[in-house]
Amino acid sequence: MSGKIHIGHVFSYVQAEVVARYWRMRGHNVYYPFGFDDNGLPSERLVEKEKGVKATEVGREKFVEMCLELTKQYEVDFIAFWKSLGLSVDWEEDYSTIDPRSQRISQRSFLDLYKKGRVYRKEAPTLWCPECHTAIAQAEIEDAEHDSVFYDVAFGLGDEDLVISTTRPELLPACVAMFAHPDDERYSALIGKSATVPIFGHEVPIMPDEKADPEKGTGLVMCCTFGDTTDIAWWQEHGLGTRIVFDEGGLMNELAPGYEGLSLREARKKIVVDLTAAGRLRGQRPITHVVNVHERCGTGIEFSVAAQWFVRVLDIKEQILDAGAKVQWCPEFMAVRFRNWVENLAWDWCISRQRYYGVPFPLWVCKSCGEVVLADESQLPVDPTVADPPVETCPE
Repeated sequence: MSGKIHIGHVFSYVQAEVVARYWRMRGHNVYYPFGFDDNGLPSERLVEKEKGVKATEVGREKFVEMCLELTKQYEVDFIAFWKSLGLSVDWEEDYSTIDPRSQRISQRSFLDLYKKGRVYRKEAPTLWCPECHTAIAQAEIEDAEHDSVFYDVAFGLGDEDLVISTTRPELLPACVAMFAHPDDERYSALIGKSATVPIFGHEVPIMPDEKADPEKGTGLVMCCTFGDTTDIAWWQEHGLGTRIVFDEGGLMNELAPGYEGLSLREARKKIVVDLTAAGRLRGQRPITHVVNVHERCGTGIEFSVAAQWFVRVLDIKEQILDAGAKVQWCPEFMAVRFRNWVENLAWDWCISRQRYYGVPFPLWVCKSCGEVVLADESQLPVDPTVADPPVETCPE
């Protein structure tokens, strides 16, 4: 719930209303309930904005109470508006996505998917919003054009300088390797050697990979954990180490000594100053490029490593495309948009969120061995943060 009714809401509900009235006039008994999408990040951000608090400041229990109270207030106004518009819904059959019935259905679906092997938990690089402090799904990303700067930064190799071009100097402490194209003769003699990261002093291997573009920048590129999906691909393919240099709020941590507590943007400015003072900044030029941002807040997306829950979708992309081909799309160009979206899916669907106001997963995890204990269906809806698991000891 975003707190405001806009023309998009009216347009979509009028569409549903027309369909319902049409079939009712044809003599059909139309089941037409009304629901509110109450829980989730939009509602949390609405509460934080209106109450002037942060969820992490007041604690989970208190914040959920505030969310329930505010969303109920808005529901009263929303219902009055929809009634004034003349919606012919059955107001006795209303529901919300946070009510016990919806939670029971959602949790039962999770148990079903888990038992079918369609849900899994994995510690892996994850799309992360440092503003909302949560993992997000690929579908929640938008492209935005931002002004930036290409910095030419000199790494060290004995008496030699190796210059790379980057828009992310704040990720220097996260550097784990350097790559050059295997056919790039400028760097062929350096493969297998190690370079020194400026300011931070740790050494990283110089490796060959065909994804390094000889025409981009100097042809030599640093791999950080993580600046983009190419970094993730290199990290996986070459078995590189991991250096996550910021916390869940986007503040630099102990792996960036001298910059701890700074935001990523603040760290960039200070690192550029320090590179200049150390004689390691060899040039800079303004650019405009497209970056991924979170659709909810417009903040630039980062990549972090954390244990998250995923629904498998990549293994059934062809089935999804086949199902889409059977749909009569109106307008027809939406079929192309659907196909492009499915074909460009690069991640399984991340369904876990590091927030408070949502439907909890119906399970417990053993602190000793990581074994998952599922709730019994008779317990649903269940909040595992306050309820006991169906067994007293871990089965393993």
